[in-house]
Amino acid sequence: MPAHRLRLAGTTLRLSLALLLSAVVVVVTLVIPSNDSTPEAAPDPTVLRTPEPPPVPSTKPAPPHRDGYACPTYSGIDRPNPLANLYRDTFTWGTTAPYKVGDGKGNINWRVNPDNNPSWYMWLHSLRWLGQGITAAGKGDRKALARVTAIAHDWVNDNPYSWKGDAGAYESTMHRTNVLICLRQATLSALHVSRLPLTYSWLDKALLDHAWFLQKNWSGAWNHGTDESIALFGVGCTLSRSDLKKLAVSRLTSAITTSIDAQGSTNEQSTSYAQFNYSLWGRAVDVLQQCGVDPGTTIKARRLELAKWLALGTNSLGRLHQIGDTEVVKTYPFPGTGALEYAGSLGTRGIRPTQRVGIFDAGYIFGRTGWGETRPFTQESSYSIRFGPARAVHGHDDHTSITYTARGRDILVDGGHAGYKNDDWRVWAKSEFAHNEMTVLGTDSARPTTKLERSSIAKTSEFYELSDSLGEGIDRQRSVLVLKDPDLMVVLDRGTSSSNEDYQTLWHLASDQKVTVHGTQAVALAPGDRTKTTLLQIPFQQDATPIKVATGETDPIQGWHFLTIDKRKPAPVVKFTRSGRSASILSVIVPTRSNAPVSYTTSWQGSRMLINLKVDQVTTTVAVAPDGTLQRIK
Repeated sequence: MPAHRLRLAGTTLRLSLALLLSAVVVVVTLVIPSNDSTPEAAPDPTVLRTPEPPPVPSTKPAPPHRDGYACPTYSGIDRPNPLANLYRDTFTWGTTAPYKVGDGKGNINWRVNPDNNPSWYMWLHSLRWLGQGITAAGKGDRKALARVTAIAHDWVNDNPYSWKGDAGAYESTMHRTNVLICLRQATLSALHVSRLPLTYSWLDKALLDHAWFLQKNWSGAWNHGTDESIALFGVGCTLSRSDLKKLAVSRLTSAITTSIDAQGSTNEQSTSYAQFNYSLWGRAVDVLQQCGVDPGTTIKARRLELAKWLALGTNSLGRLHQIGDTEVVKTYPFPGTGALEYAGSLGTRGIRPTQRVGIFDAGYIFGRTGWGETRPFTQESSYSIRFGPARAVHGHDDHTSITYTARGRDILVDGGHAGYKNDDWRVWAKSEFAHNEMTVLGTDSARPTTKLERSSIAKTSEFYELSDSLGEGIDRQRSVLVLKDPDLMVVLDRGTSSSNEDYQTLWHLASDQKVTVHGTQAVALAPGDRTKTTLLQIPFQQDATPIKVATGETDPIQGWHFLTIDKRKPAPVVKFTRSGRSASILSVIVPTRSNAPVSYTTSWQGSRMLINLKVDQVTTTVAVAPDGTLQRIK
């Protein structure tokens, strides 16, 4: 079947500005499942392109507004911070041990950062760790109210406007804005009043200061800017400020078509952030509707395409392909989303997708052998391939890289997401050396724009050809052929350079794999597993060289897999290498039963080399042409 390039006719976001004078709002809680990772914001994002012109506002009546701006959740930051810890001024986040940040009376040292971790520091300043205390206060616990009020007031006193010079305070402004709104609501509830007493006037002033900051420091069309716009809108609804709501609406209107394109791709170059954006823009719709503003059709339409994108971006294990700043994350089966619910539930709910392969102009290829029609869902094979615009926002230098699952397990993995601490681990995890691609030593700062030159989709095979430049005088091409029955990949990497270079095609394997090398092939197998991976290095236009394997190395860093930003494991990397002014590296990746034989012979048909593969008693033939074309013959 032909590769389907998802398209969406231009839609218009219609926001009824005439009803912006409505005073109050209810916000539907943004729920991130506890078994998923909530992405964090990265500093200084790069917006990929100029936003499209703002759509025309709607003239149709907005839905009736409801009373109150409901307190959003605390992104799980409150879970490890029980009320007892708040009374001790103790903050917990990530793998850092609980840390006493204050004097026990709500007087906090807002400059502490025990592990020099920017994420820890940002979440401290977010105040989201006060969540359990605010919840208790809202139920009438006056002692809890006193403690969370003291800590929040201390932040306001110690961080006067403008706090832009403090990265943690700056990055967490929208989170803190929502926490202050939650605290305001809890205060009214605990005191059984409808207006804040004068002793709490600082709280409304703090909200206005935060709104002013958000007006002056919008991050733009990505998740951080969307969160900021929602928070700004929330202040406007809470304090009956139509000017704040109008500005927030304008920003959301201009951002949606940049944040999510017409094919459903986000501009963040991360599968995890794509899933987060699906929830975030759903929340934006709810916020607008429940404050009397019609969100129109564009957000809904773009989220619909994003849901299809996420379904295709789900591997056969029910997880998102680990691309960009993404931990190992399950796909969430959002109810009522059809294909996405099906993918996230491993085919137990929702609607089975009809599309098996998706090619997206933003630089993603997602494919699979099927959706569980003739074999169990988890026994299908699935893959991702990256191309497209240069690295930006939450992206990595992963162009031409592949991830691959088969036989119910990971076969080729991404290096993963090392978090936001600016250290050597993050540098490596973002670099091409943490991905399954052909690299050239000394080009670790390259940010190529990669073209998809050709693609061809057949019933039992898919072919792709990509090309880019890693620097002046260094060009590379990658041809990929993915087969079904037997499930395997054939990858031809070719490179040319104006001077001698060291080329390496890297294959990153899961951390449980043990690799043995036998001549021109490497075999990876987890002890006791029933699946092995055979990696063949087949000579084509150049002789093969000895295979190298790196595991858990630190100088330089190589051979690791970050499952989460706090959990990395040594993981083997198989290297096929060449040196000189050109490289031709032909790889075959074959997942099979652990005791299945894998062998090959080569022959020639004119100028084409034929690879005659025998995989677990099944024979298949692949033709390799001089121009890089790979074709399944049998």
